[in-house]
Amino acid sequence: MRERPLLQRLYGYFLKLLLFAFLFSILWVVVLKFVPVWFTPLVIARKVEAIGAGEDSKIHKTWRSYDKISKEVALAVVASEDQNFPTHWGFDLDEIRDALSENRKRLRGASTISQQVAKNVFLWNGRSYIRKALEAYFTVLIELIWGKERILEVYLNVAEMGPMTFGVEAASQRYYGHAASTLSRSEAARIAAVLPSPRRFSIRNPSGYVQRRTSQITRQMRALGGKAYIRNL
Repeated sequence: MRERPLLQRLYGYFLKLLLFAFLFSILWVVVLKFVPVWFTPLVIARKVEAIGAGEDSKIHKTWRSYDKISKEVALAVVASEDQNFPTHWGFDLDEIRDALSENRKRLRGASTISQQVAKNVFLWNGRSYIRKALEAYFTVLIELIWGKERILEVYLNVAEMGPMTFGVEAASQRYYGHAASTLSRSEAARIAAVLPSPRRFSIRNPSGYVQRRTSQITRQMRALGGKAYIRNL
């Protein structure tokens, strides 16, 4: 039997590799629907950076299930980051169009909570077309497999909320001295206010900008109808 040409064999290996990667990615997403996300690429990166700089490398991170997190903070991050979260399918097309019309390089404001979770949990930091394509792929997967409540639960547990601080439980304990289950509306709004740049802005020592942003988010939470807005995710 004549051996297949090298290019044909390589093509076959490539297809098998793609199939394996596809099946593994689905399995990975299914497992993380039920298992707490204990670490992310960003957590590892922050740890390595701190060790390299000779700084305190302790990670502050405690997983809390959605039912043990104040719905005020769940509402606050939706009001601040992604007000169409309950209704979109992972991508806010209106926000994307607005961002592109303002500045084709400014897409941060168009990133939904689902996209941020996909990026933080499954991917590395950086900007490239490959990473953006994978972000879109994982966004679709978690929308289909996890559902909204799980996506929001993971976001509230993995988002960076201060230096070496990840998730609302760790942030609440470090900066307010109590559990995330008892966060008030103003406390929740201040946490959401620092999310765009949690290493620049402080929950403990809020700048004038953070205080103004906190007030704005509080008003948005009321305008959305309060916690009822996210009741049926």
